[in-house]
Amino acid sequence: MEIVFATGNKNKLKEVNEIAEGSNVTFILPPPSFSPSETGKTFEENSYIKAFEAAKLSGAMSLADDSGLCVETLNGAPGLYSARYAETQELRIQKLLKELDGITNRNAYFICAMTLTAPDGKIIHQTTGYCRGKIAFTPAGNNGFGYDPIFVPDSYKITLAQFSDAEKNKLSHRGNALREMLAYITASF
Repeated sequence: MEIVFATGNKNKLKEVNEIAEGSNVTFILPPPSFSPSETGKTFEENSYIKAFEAAKLSGAMSLADDSGLCVETLNGAPGLYSARYAETQELRIQKLLKELDGITNRNAYFICAMTLTAPDGKIIHQTTGYCRGKIAFTPAGNNGFGYDPIFVPDSYKITLAQFSDAEKNKLSHRGNALREMLAYITASF
């Protein structure tokens, strides 16, 4: 079964297909004209906006996620603006570490909200996944993307960027949300 995954991020597409391996579900990119305006006030709203846009353009059932990093001491920032916190991945990490300079409470979590929609915009199913941990003092690791080099999951002493892709996918927010979504899809279709 093929489902459109509403993203232009090839890293995300690769990651969801790795997580979905063995489920008989394969995710494909939306049409090139896919360019949703993420105007939602929540991760769930943004995932719906993206899923509906991809479903409308492709005429097929579509899945989208919206995810971000929420830091406790920063009142949940960068949150919805995780991808727009600064111009590049490196600058986003530097900015976050600078804002946390001298702060001991480094509790944080990744959140991933997923929405599966029909081409008419009807919500078929939604899931949410979390990965809780702390922000490291310095970046470490070369795997993953985004804030992975500075996020240490609870019960671990290494960053997500130091895990193999398979290990990361077992505990990541996206992996948790997607496994729940795949269970729904395989039971329903």
